[in-house]
Amino acid sequence: MRMPIWIRRHLAAARALLVLTVLLGLAYPLAVFAVAQLPGLNDKARGSYVTAGGRTVGSALIGQSFTDSRGNPLKRYFQSRPSNAGDGYDPTATAASNLGPEDIVDTLPDPALLAAGKQDENASQSLLTQVCARSKAIGELEGADGSRPFCTPSGVGAVLAVFGSRTATGDVPHPTRVVSLNEQEGVVKAPFVAAYKGVRVELARYGEDYAKGLVVPIKGRAPARPAVPADAVTASGSGLDPHISPAYAHLQATRVAAARGVPVADVERLIASNEEGRTLGFMGEPVVNVLKLNIALDARYPTRQ
Repeated sequence: MRMPIWIRRHLAAARALLVLTVLLGLAYPLAVFAVAQLPGLNDKARGSYVTAGGRTVGSALIGQSFTDSRGNPLKRYFQSRPSNAGDGYDPTATAASNLGPEDIVDTLPDPALLAAGKQDENASQSLLTQVCARSKAIGELEGADGSRPFCTPSGVGAVLAVFGSRTATGDVPHPTRVVSLNEQEGVVKAPFVAAYKGVRVELARYGEDYAKGLVVPIKGRAPARPAVPADAVTASGSGLDPHISPAYAHLQATRVAAARGVPVADVERLIASNEEGRTLGFMGEPVVNVLKLNIALDARYPTRQ
């Protein structure tokens, strides 16, 4: 006597479930785990932890901040690149800002909230202003020129809204009004440029709509190749990058050497000895692992701070 077709289908489904559970739920995970225990892979599989002084201080694969309790950079340590992962380098919240090169106009905060000492949750900085602000701060920290093209001296995006009749190409040859979009009235005293094409530049006012104006970024007189490298002012796609460029490391050498009371040349040599070449010899660019560099720094030039 043959079983009904619906019973045979259910039995076939049960057998498939059992086989797939054994293969994919047990055999495959165990095989991957076994491979991960092989010499050369074991450390990476366990998180590539880095130890110093007999204790675990981080991972070679995940960056971390070297700041005090207030978030200020510790001058005796090399600093990592910015991170948008959670509050910074949070592996459970890995993320990028998702802002692109055309994100150049800020959403200004409510001045009433600022006057009350509160933050405006609706306000936001454009990618350009974030880059400008970071570059200015790093320049001040390192004693270098933190200026960049399309940035104001105060550290925001140098962007104007130009009003007037447009030509067929979209240009405004004879402006009737010009507004500095990222400089807010009551926050700064004067715009980064006094006039544009003979028209006085105004500061932006909270709540005013400038959408009809032509958005014009102003390059300014900053060097085409800034002293502050790009990786120092931009976050990585994952927000967890543990590396910085050799250029950013060398920019920090003078500060670190002064904080530890050692010659700059000695710190420069330490950077060079911790530089990692291109992957497989041709992929990417040379990098420096910040955590490993700081561990080597503590071992070679310890400080009581």
